[in-house]
Amino acid sequence: MKKFALVFPGQGSQSVGMLDGWGDHPVVAQTVAEASDALGENLGQLIKEGPKEALALTTNTQPVMLVAGVAAWRVWQAEGGAMPDAVAGHSLGEYSALVASGVLTLAQAAPLVRLRAAAMQDAVPVGTGGMAAVLGMDAVKVQAICAEVTAQLGGAEVVEAVNFNDPAQTVIAGSKLAVEKACEAVKAAGAKRALPLPVSAPFHSSLMKPAAEKLKAALAALTLAAPQIPVINNIDVTVQADADAIRDALYRQAFGPVRWVECVQAIKARGIGHLVECGPGKVLMGLTKRIDADLTGAALYDPATLADVKELLA
Repeated sequence: MKKFALVFPGQGSQSVGMLDGWGDHPVVAQTVAEASDALGENLGQLIKEGPKEALALTTNTQPVMLVAGVAAWRVWQAEGGAMPDAVAGHSLGEYSALVASGVLTLAQAAPLVRLRAAAMQDAVPVGTGGMAAVLGMDAVKVQAICAEVTAQLGGAEVVEAVNFNDPAQTVIAGSKLAVEKACEAVKAAGAKRALPLPVSAPFHSSLMKPAAEKLKAALAALTLAAPQIPVINNIDVTVQADADAIRDALYRQAFGPVRWVECVQAIKARGIGHLVECGPGKVLMGLTKRIDADLTGAALYDPATLADVKELLA
C-alpha cells in the first residue's frame, strides 16, 4: 500500500445532489441522519434538492460540506480502505479532517461549523466585505501590494492575503473598497487576473476576529479526543496532539490565512506521494498538481472513484 493523505475540501465545492453518486449507501444515509439530528433539520433534503442559493448560504454550506467529507471518509473505511498516513482540510475542510482523525465527533462538529458560519456572517455586514482571487502573481508580491493598499487607505479599510492556494493563486479578503483597490493594483503590477469571489464575508481576514471569539467560547465547551491520525493544520502547518493547542489553532484559523501550499509541502515532507480529495469536487486535486507535479492527486466522491483510489494505492 502506497503512503497517502486524505484531504478535505471547503466552501465552493458544494453542489445540489452532491451525494447522489453514493446511491442509497447506508453509511452515507447514517452520516446525513446523524448530522441532521445534531442540527435539528433535514440536511439530506437540502443537499438533494437545494435550491442552489440555499446551499450557497455559508450557514448551510459549512455543515453540508462537513457532512459530504465525513460521509466519503466513512464509506472509505466501511469498504475496507486503509488508514491514511495524514489528513488535512482546506479551511472548513479542517473540521472534516478532525472528525476523520477522531478529535471531534460529527455530532460535535456539525453545530460547531454552523456556529462558525453564522458568526462569520455576523462579523461583517453583507456588502461591506469582499474576497478576490489573484492569478498569475507570486504570493509575496500579492502580500506586499495588500500592505501598500491598506496603508494608503489609512488602516480604516484593510485587505490581506488569506488563502495561499497554489504558487500562482492567492485569495485576498477585507473591506470591499480595499479589495477593489487591491485588485486594480495587482493587475497594474502584472497579475494575469483578479477575480471577485461570490462570497458573503471576507473569510480568514482580520475582520473575522469577532467571529473567532465566538468560536473560541464554543470550542472551550467541547471535549476533544486525541487524534488517531496526524492532522496538518492550516494556520501553523503543524501537527498538534494537545487539545488546547488544537482549539487555539482552530480559533486563529478563523481570522488567519489558509497556508495550503505549505500544507501540501508538509504532507510530501512526510514521505507521502498521494493526496486523495475526500468529498465532492476536484478543487484540491487540481491545486495538488500545481503545487508539486511529483505528487499524485485523486478524487473520492462515489463508488467508481473509490474503486479507482483503491487501485491507485494498491
